[in-house]
Order: sequence, then structure tokens, then C-alpha cells
Amino acid sequence: MAGSTTSGARPRIGVLALQGDFREHIASLTALGADVVPLRRPEEIEALDGVVIPGGESSVMDKLSRAFGVAEPLADAIRGGLPTYGTCAGMIMLSSRITDGITGQQTLDVLDTTVRRNAFGNQNDSFEIDIPMPALGDAPVHAVFIRAPVVEQHGAGVEVLGALPDGQAVAVQQGNVIASAFHPEVAGEDRFHRRFLDLVRSA
Repeated sequence: MAGSTTSGARPRIGVLALQGDFREHIASLTALGADVVPLRRPEEIEALDGVVIPGGESSVMDKLSRAFGVAEPLADAIRGGLPTYGTCAGMIMLSSRITDGITGQQTLDVLDTTVRRNAFGNQNDSFEIDIPMPALGDAPVHAVFIRAPVVEQHGAGVEVLGALPDGQAVAVQQGNVIASAFHPEVAGEDRFHRRFLDLVRSA
């Protein structure tokens, strides 16, 4: 990570903008005072203080990130400490393992989790629910799930921030990496983005 954030400076955040709902993340982070840019080329990573991987179609995002040469240097930067937040497809991209990926689908392998794509069915099976997440405050998080994944397994170093009533983990953190199966940027919920920016500032 070679961003130059100092105390009081606006952190420079890249939102992977190859596919998916990157515009919503850009708007959310901009509203919180970050300097936000779309990330599409590997040479742009060096100047960033943090990165967000949005929701979308994980298999398409995987193919495009490799075609544009972004995947490998981005994974290296995250392993090197670059604060990162992924939502929905972004959670799949960050995870080490996928139980039902399409043939040839790869991940960045920076989060010690096993995820299942489209765990709740197709678009018609999207839903919303309030989930207690004490690490983010007293009020529950209003979570919007759209063709969402779920964390089936995770390593000992992964903290579960939030789970469904049946115990399935849907928000996790491992060091500099945060991931949620749902879309806070759609629900107007800014606490995940705030937590991510706190990571950026402390890094």
C-alpha cells in the first residue's frame, strides 16, 4: 500500500469498477468524506489507501479482473495490508474457497472463508432483514440480500460480525479485510463503510 493518507487528509479509495454496483459505493464513500476513484487498471492500485469490491456477478467480475490484469496485483496489495471491503460478489471474490463456483472461476484468496454463491436462490428470492451486529453499534443492521452468498466455513482468524437467525455468517472480518453478503450501500446503511474507513485511517 502506497497511499499517502495522513491525519486529517481525505483517504483515497478505489472501487473496483469493472462490473456491478460500484456507483453506489462511490456515492456512499464520497458522502463520508473519502476521495473515491473507480479502479480499472493495475497501475491505479499503488496510489490507493483502500479498496472496495462491489456486488455484481462474481464470475464475470473474476474474468474481467483477470482480463484487465487487476486480480493478481490487487490480491498482492491486500495480502500486503491494503484495507478492503467486499459486498456480495465482492465477498465471493475475496474468499479463499467457493463451493459452487462456475467452471474455472477463481478468487483473490485473501479471506479464509468458504462461501456458497446464490445461497438463497435467484433474484426473486432476495430479502431484507434486521440483524444484530454489536461490533457496529446497538441498533441492528438493515441487511438487503440480492442473490447473496453465505459463509459456510471460516478459519479461526475470521471474526463473525453478523449472522442470520439460523447461525449462517453473513458479515465477517479478518484483519484488514471486511466482507458482507448483503448490500449496505443499497439500504443507506453506512456503518460498514465507516468501519472500513476507520481501518484505512489506522493503517
